[in-house]
Amino acid sequence: MQRLLLPSRSLLMSPLQPIYRSLTAASTSGSQGHQTQQQAQHAANSGDVYRRINKLLVANRGEIAIRIYRACTEMGVRTVGIYSEADTMHLHRTMADESYLIGKGMQPVQAYLNIPAIIQVAKETGSDAIHPGYGFLSERSEFAQACADAGISFVGPRPETVKQMGDKVLAREAAIAAGVAVVPGSPGPVTTHEEAAAFCSANSFPVMLKAAYGGGGRGMRIVRKESELAEAFNRATSEAKAAFGNGALFIERYVENPRHIEVQILGDRYGNILHLYERDCSVQRRHQKVVEIAPAPNINPDVCRSMCLDAVKLMRHVGYENAGTVEFLYDVKSGQYYFIEVNARLQIRLAEGFSLRDIGLKQERIEVNGYAMQCRVTTEDVSKGFQPDSGRLEVFRPGQGIGIRLDSASAYAGAIISPYYDSLLCKVIAHTKDFRDCAAKMERALREFRVRGVKTNIPFLLNVLRSEKFLSGTTDTSFIDQHPELFKLQAHKNRAQRLIHFIGEILVNKSMTPLGIPEIRIPDVQPTVPQVDYTAEPPKGWRQILVDQGPEAFARAIKEHPSVLLTDTTMRDAHQSLLATRVRTYDLLKIAPYAARNLSGLLSLECWGGATFDVAMRFLHECPWERLEELRQQVPNIPFQMLLRGASAVGYTNYPDNVVYKFCDQAVKSGMDIFRVFDSLNYVPNMEVGMDAVRKAGGVVEAAVCYTGDVLNSKKYNMDYYLKTADQLVESGTHILAVKDMAGLLKPAGARALIGALKKAFPDHPLHVHTHDTAGAGVATLLACADAGADIIDCAVDSMSGITSQPSMGALVSCLQQDCGVKLSDVTPYSAYWEVARRLYANFECTSTMRSGNADVYENEIPGGQYTNLQFQSISLGLSNQFELVKKKFAEANELMGDIIKVTPSSKIVGDLAQFMVANNLSKQDVIDKASELSFPTSVVEFFDGLIGQPVGGFPEQLSRGVLQGRQPRFSGRPGAELPPLDFDALRASLQEKFGDQEISDKDVISAALYPRVFDDFAAIRQKYGPVSKLQTRVFFQGPKIAEELELHLERGKTIYIKPLAVAEPDKTGKSECFFELNGQQRVVYITDKEASKNVTIRPKAKATVKGSIGAPMPGEILDVKVQSDDVVEKGQPLMVVSAMKMELVVTAPIAGRIKTIHVGAGDKVEGNDLLIDME
Repeated sequence: MQRLLLPSRSLLMSPLQPIYRSLTAASTSGSQGHQTQQQAQHAANSGDVYRRINKLLVANRGEIAIRIYRACTEMGVRTVGIYSEADTMHLHRTMADESYLIGKGMQPVQAYLNIPAIIQVAKETGSDAIHPGYGFLSERSEFAQACADAGISFVGPRPETVKQMGDKVLAREAAIAAGVAVVPGSPGPVTTHEEAAAFCSANSFPVMLKAAYGGGGRGMRIVRKESELAEAFNRATSEAKAAFGNGALFIERYVENPRHIEVQILGDRYGNILHLYERDCSVQRRHQKVVEIAPAPNINPDVCRSMCLDAVKLMRHVGYENAGTVEFLYDVKSGQYYFIEVNARLQIRLAEGFSLRDIGLKQERIEVNGYAMQCRVTTEDVSKGFQPDSGRLEVFRPGQGIGIRLDSASAYAGAIISPYYDSLLCKVIAHTKDFRDCAAKMERALREFRVRGVKTNIPFLLNVLRSEKFLSGTTDTSFIDQHPELFKLQAHKNRAQRLIHFIGEILVNKSMTPLGIPEIRIPDVQPTVPQVDYTAEPPKGWRQILVDQGPEAFARAIKEHPSVLLTDTTMRDAHQSLLATRVRTYDLLKIAPYAARNLSGLLSLECWGGATFDVAMRFLHECPWERLEELRQQVPNIPFQMLLRGASAVGYTNYPDNVVYKFCDQAVKSGMDIFRVFDSLNYVPNMEVGMDAVRKAGGVVEAAVCYTGDVLNSKKYNMDYYLKTADQLVESGTHILAVKDMAGLLKPAGARALIGALKKAFPDHPLHVHTHDTAGAGVATLLACADAGADIIDCAVDSMSGITSQPSMGALVSCLQQDCGVKLSDVTPYSAYWEVARRLYANFECTSTMRSGNADVYENEIPGGQYTNLQFQSISLGLSNQFELVKKKFAEANELMGDIIKVTPSSKIVGDLAQFMVANNLSKQDVIDKASELSFPTSVVEFFDGLIGQPVGGFPEQLSRGVLQGRQPRFSGRPGAELPPLDFDALRASLQEKFGDQEISDKDVISAALYPRVFDDFAAIRQKYGPVSKLQTRVFFQGPKIAEELELHLERGKTIYIKPLAVAEPDKTGKSECFFELNGQQRVVYITDKEASKNVTIRPKAKATVKGSIGAPMPGEILDVKVQSDDVVEKGQPLMVVSAMKMELVVTAPIAGRIKTIHVGAGDKVEGNDLLIDME
């Protein structure tokens, strides 16, 4: 008779589920010596021939396969691996001594269920034994029998034992026969819905459906009512068949909220059975264990002892050999426990003829040694219902240290996480003497993990470990379901990796911001920040008065000040006018400390609002609120000023009044002080909303009369008009009165007359004047204003002044014969900084096409802030060579619309009409004659619909009738008055649904209320690329040079270093491999080359912002399509079934409606968020 010996050890211990015990009487070295003597004695007494296992085939994959390989390597056993086509690049294939492809052309899971192919590989490779691991074929008796028939040792129980214990019905019968309590259940396997319905009818709900021939949570469903049975039965059957090759189910009464306790046992062929005590597996999700604890905490020791004895009794009754797990449900309320199943897996192999006692294992020698805990780190998106995630691991840094063990297979940078198998990434095991210490050690280890490229459940696990309920040691199987706070996840910042992706995107696909003049290369320059003492507090400025005494006292102090004061527009209107509003927070923050310390005499810094708000999100991918708050931190002493477009806030249309109030309240909280409130048509009802909102928020109201025409010559916009308009603003409660000359049309003579008249009419209100220097007369105009009694005048630092910007600060400081609070010696270094910084925005530079001021502005009246934007807009529309004509048409368009006030948004409407006229070769008369036939720009139609308010003198009747096709305008008064309040809570919920892993702040909600699409795009970019505002401006717009080291300061005390190393040519899928160093460690990201991928077929993605755009919840395969095009469905109705990682998900309708288009069919492979269905 042949006998089987394992070399050097009698136990193949590694595949055991972590026992977390100390086998105190049998150390490894001691047992080996004893074993050798026993083997020799057996050989001498029997004359048997011993057959050594020289080669072992592992019929599994992933983490368990690698654990078995390691054990075999330590024992001198060669290993044979098998792998499916989907696992070609998997680590377990390469760690075996030899490995072979099986199941070519088969589904990924089915390849590992192919018994004939596995046996054939074992024979051809001369394998002495096969280890099944867990899952797949580990509990299939026909596999154990096939091994025996082929003369190959099966590392596990005998085939008949596998059959008895792997079949839940037979195992149940054995337990009853052994006198172990069981949960009432079906007498045999259930294979049809009718059989299931019959059992439920006789035993009542709730019930549990379980795969009859497998475990691990696959094929399990809780059914609470009859209407759920059919769908649950179909899904459980399908999952069981996919995972175990047999779809038969077992049904039992569902025990509510039990604790799930398992007992690990070992047995030999001589009837010796011992237990390794119990472990608690109650923390479960979808019936899969999330956390395991040994021993079970806070449970009656007598109950545990009884469970362990029953486990031994049952296994002795069936003659069990090798390792196994006996599982119980413990009903805490009644104190009763029930046997549920045996897992005959995670096997060892005793040498033929040896007993447990022969190797020193006796029950009395096995003692509990402290506590151990195991967490399953999985690639799942918890925020989306634990949907499996797949892709390439870009970064993997595990938590380690004393008392921590890791078991993994695909956990390394560059590994590909397959969508076809279990989502396990890594098992983390912690061991200490105390349960709470064990939880603390596990938390520390998980917090050290850095996993990038795929989502993981680590944030969720951390919430579990911090839960007081968990730490009390009393969790049951309902723990996760009954504690929704576990799903309030703290997302990883992941800033460095996301920034690397952004840089890679720029290197491969060029700038993500449309460049006005893309052929210009940004010079490699860094503006020098003037030296300042950062440790010194900035001197007190005008803001101190505002903070201490309030807006009214602040206005009085200005009025009583003996000389004219300055507002610096460099940080807003100057760059809007010269550089298309593209100046980034990065460059503003660098110079802000200097401004705080050396320009503290300024009345205000205009740094926010207007076009900067949406441009920050739209083109610079920055949060405008963060810009305001970060500037406020750097400049605590100078009042901040912004533009508020009345009832339009910082938008281009009217909003519900509560949006304006909410915006102003948050702006003050974030650091804004003075609100220049205006309306693009001087429509006072619109302005009054903004003024009241500012007042209630605690800000300073500066109501502005927008200036156009020539006050000395215009019939429409004459002195009487301006005085009457100003009077309305004073009556409405403004703190400061302003004249906003957005096109630079106010000439010195007109300035003296207008400012003098306003000062005389409103002597108790400070007067603030704003103009542009487009014609070159700005300094003269502001000096005339100062002479006429203006209290505040706007200017820009010298290097950012002139042309379409504001007049020069240095020139005004030098020419004003009074102390304006600013010294020329402090202006010069400030100007030097901006002179160099301006070069970083060469792609948007107005001087590329406009070399000097132009007096034709007196004819076309184009606002300075619009001039460069209109130029770049013309370029993008293919009208670059016709800009002179565009300017002429701007004047004509203004006349067509009734000679209106022109400032955003009204100026944009005039510009849209002008470009429309040029593009379609239309004269002024053509527009009037063909109005009813033309498809006007939307903005023009909205203007005549009264959407931005009522212009002075009303709408031109003939053109209005044509544009509106003869119908009446939608609004005849203030538009916002007719709009219902916005539901901010509903908007927040919608945003949270779209961007689940981002924390949606109050400021985000306001941004989305003002600019829904712009915010959605910004939030998506923020989610994907992180804090791109931390990048240098040259890098942001055109990317770094190869091998250039970038130093990025993410926050105080957090600095990272990124160096691009190389960019590979795109592969056949159109992706380029980009190599970086991050803090000295190599990182690799894959970027889709948009040009190279044009001919690559890629499924469209679902649109997160469209409810009826339904995407794949996870990568996988479409199993079933339950609807057809044009079907009318209800919300929540099943549409498709998707399978991935041996789990099935039913895709349901997010809304009620009609199926418009179905983009996939059964059998199609999909990636996460691939578009499945369009509904309407």
